[in-house]
Amino acid sequence: MTAHAQPRGHLELADTSGLLDRQHRVLELLAGGAERGEVLGAVTLALEELIPGSRCSVLVLDPTHGTLHHGAAPSLPAAYSAAIDGMPIGADAGSCGTAAYRDEAVIAVDIARDVRWDRFRTLALPHGLGSCWSSPIRGHDGVLGTFAVYHAEPHCPDERERRLVARFTDLAAVALEHDRLYGALAESEERFRRAFEDNAVGMALTDLGGRFLKVNEALAAMVGHPATELLVQDLDTLLRPEDRVGARLLLQRLAAGTVPAGPLEVELLGGDGQVVQAALTASVVGAGSSRYVSLNVVDVTARRAAQRDRIARREAELAARVAEDASRAKSELLSTLSHELRTPLQAIIGFSELLGTLDLPPTRQEAALGHIDAAARHVLDLVGDVLDLARLEARALPLAPATVDLAELVHEVLDLLEPVAAKRGIRLGTDLAPSGGPTACADPRRVRQVLINLVTNGVRHNHVDGWVQVTGEDQDDGAAVRVRDGGPGIPAGLTDRLFEPFAQLGGGEGDDSGGGTGLGLALVRGLVEAMEGTVTIDSAPDEGTTATVLLPRAEPAGLPERPAGVAAPAAPGVRSGRG
Repeated sequence: MTAHAQPRGHLELADTSGLLDRQHRVLELLAGGAERGEVLGAVTLALEELIPGSRCSVLVLDPTHGTLHHGAAPSLPAAYSAAIDGMPIGADAGSCGTAAYRDEAVIAVDIARDVRWDRFRTLALPHGLGSCWSSPIRGHDGVLGTFAVYHAEPHCPDERERRLVARFTDLAAVALEHDRLYGALAESEERFRRAFEDNAVGMALTDLGGRFLKVNEALAAMVGHPATELLVQDLDTLLRPEDRVGARLLLQRLAAGTVPAGPLEVELLGGDGQVVQAALTASVVGAGSSRYVSLNVVDVTARRAAQRDRIARREAELAARVAEDASRAKSELLSTLSHELRTPLQAIIGFSELLGTLDLPPTRQEAALGHIDAAARHVLDLVGDVLDLARLEARALPLAPATVDLAELVHEVLDLLEPVAAKRGIRLGTDLAPSGGPTACADPRRVRQVLINLVTNGVRHNHVDGWVQVTGEDQDDGAAVRVRDGGPGIPAGLTDRLFEPFAQLGGGEGDDSGGGTGLGLALVRGLVEAMEGTVTIDSAPDEGTTATVLLPRAEPAGLPERPAGVAAPAAPGVRSGRG
């Protein structure tokens, strides 16, 4: 019976014998360590011998970039192989690119008519390639490449050809997996060699008893002994007698499978007579009877010197930044203070010259004197606030703690500021009785100063004909006073500047913030925290602002006053506000 008369689905006896011979030849190449291209070439040539008229190729997949690259194609035109080298896989990437993309066999019976060859037809037809049947080469982790069988004329594979291609596709998979495995092993060995030999850290391999088996140049240079000399010694010869016990104990623990707690500090005896302080880090590599100790040896003397140098530089940089910040803050303070003082002083000088050079009617004289008085009081208030802030920062603000009736102080402050509020139509109110309200342990004078600042802010930053309400209560954690206004509130973009000195955060209808010094809330916070209290500001646009002061509660019998001149705790850095 001829080959053409052979029943479908079976291989001829000659096919079976030839297949086994060719498989054996490929496996011998693999066992002998032949290169990938030689093994894949043998696979393709073997199949071409069993399928007359065929030309075979193997393309290898680059999974990272999704491209196919030349593996073997001994009978295909070199120009065609070069043209398709690096082709991207896809749903219409010829037979090979589509097979790798879909992970299934793709048979293009007629390349001239197959739509999957539209982009590659002009490459194949001029080289006499009429059909292409490509099968994915599968490995453990997915597709490794493709095995292609070409014919010069349109061709559809029969069952015999399918079985042969399946066998040789498996052989190609074995070859690619073998190459990948041993390639990864060789790459790993090369990385280890480079990491060991080129490492700037001293490294060595020893047996479990500490005898050197391999030493890198960094360790040899560290101890001042040639590497060849170290290979006939053991670790003990490099250690001082008092360090040998610790090193032996380390090796014993490693041999027993115990992980060391940390580096072993030792002193190595250098070949030039010098002693090198070092830290040994050890681990066991290998398994069974082939276990070794991997040593990392670090010269900690140099590291400690570098650490000291870094710490010194860091401290110097920090000191320089602190000095720069202090200088900048001082310059900003002087600049702002100069501006704040210059305006009222110019008013004083101007009106003084006016009074001295012109014969003014009584009403004009009275007005000029009023301006001079107001400007002088502004300067006095500014100087007083600056001095208070300076004392707070220097922890030198004198306080006289006493039992303070907050309701009494609230009524006193509201009476004092009533004329100022009336000029703008602002209604001042409180729900506290004139006396008998919450009591706090604080300095009465400083509490009055805090309330004046907060109520003045509520008047100044308010709508015309607005209102300011002061409330208070005893709480578990202290005595609280709240100053709430119905003004426009603080814009969201300005809330980060609360309690910042000289920040005048105005805004809103009828705002009269230009009359302030910009120190009000900064001083409020400093004074409250000096009295061991807290102050918070809650505000939102169009919802008004509420300032809450919480002071320590007074004991029923009151507390002894702090002697005048005793410094209170310093207030922390200020954050910003509308003062």
